Amino acid sequence: MAADSSMTAGLTGRYATALFELATERGALDEVADDLVRLAEMIAQSRDLGRLIRSPVLAREVQGRAVSAVMERAGMSEIVRHFVGVVARNRRLFALGDMIHQFQALLARHRGEISAEVTSAKPLSAGQVARLNGALSRAMGSDVTLAADVDEGLISGLVVKVGSRLVDSSIRTKLRNLELAMKGAV
Repeated sequence: MAADSSMTAGLTGRYATALFELATERGALDEVADDLVRLAEMIAQSRDLGRLIRSPVLAREVQGRAVSAVMERAGMSEIVRHFVGVVARNRRLFALGDMIHQFQALLARHRGEISAEVTSAKPLSAGQVARLNGALSRAMGSDVTLAADVDEGLISGLVVKVGSRLVDSSIRTKLRNLELAMKGAV
């Protein structure tokens, strides 16, 4: 399946497209997608793992061995283990999160789903994600796949992006708007 050029732009898109095509060819889309969701959660939950993949100081071999051990211990599929190994050898681990995100966007498009990016000040619980997913699915009239991210700078609230639509209900944005309104009143 040839992906749209807008989806494959840049480094992360090329890697994600290669993984997507390999997973499709081997009939392992669901397995790879599940592994990537688990991997993204592991990265989000482990500061050590996050530092490992983002460190420019560690040697390529050290990063590769460490990430390989994590993948093996987590029981990741051979395709995902090999993919992450290639990413590590090419010194691109810093972009792994974006590659996962691009893969999920390709998968959602393949399945006819709409993808949404949700950023919150604190990690959302499974129940909150389910309720948000349901509300977005009803509003969009189609299945919605959520990609959740955390930005503590939001203070509270959510920023939801679906396609070109953006809904920002964060306290940070409300405070900025209030500050601008107060400056304009002077």
